[in-house]
Amino acid sequence: MLSPVTDPDGAPFWQYAAQGELRVQACADCGELRFPPRPCCPHCQSFTCEWRQVGGHGRIWSYVVPHPPLLPDYAEQAPYNVVVVELADAPRIRLVGNLVTEPGAPLDSLPPDRIRIGAKVQAVFSRAGLPQWVLERP
Repeated sequence: MLSPVTDPDGAPFWQYAAQGELRVQACADCGELRFPPRPCCPHCQSFTCEWRQVGGHGRIWSYVVPHPPLLPDYAEQAPYNVVVVELADAPRIRLVGNLVTEPGAPLDSLPPDRIRIGAKVQAVFSRAGLPQWVLERP
């Protein structure tokens, strides 16, 4: 499976995720949350930042179900989903991940017909520290 490619600006995101925390970069001057991480605030042009923990709740904004042909490691799990989640406490931030049945479950653990745009989800983390999503229980 592919591992995230980190750069100096995004490395803290992955370090926090490995600890089971969902954090996003925020401007230390104006407080604006931003994702993807970058060196300069697009709102006030400040180069100071901090990492703020977010609640990990959101809703499915979009999704796709890839089918073969894919990279060999992924083809074995196809069809699986890739979701775009809009965070509840930061609606302008959207994160990409997989909707699974429980933390660390395989990418194909949730049947594609159970996915709905607007469904409420909560962040969980795989054993490798990758953010994943599970459906919130009503």
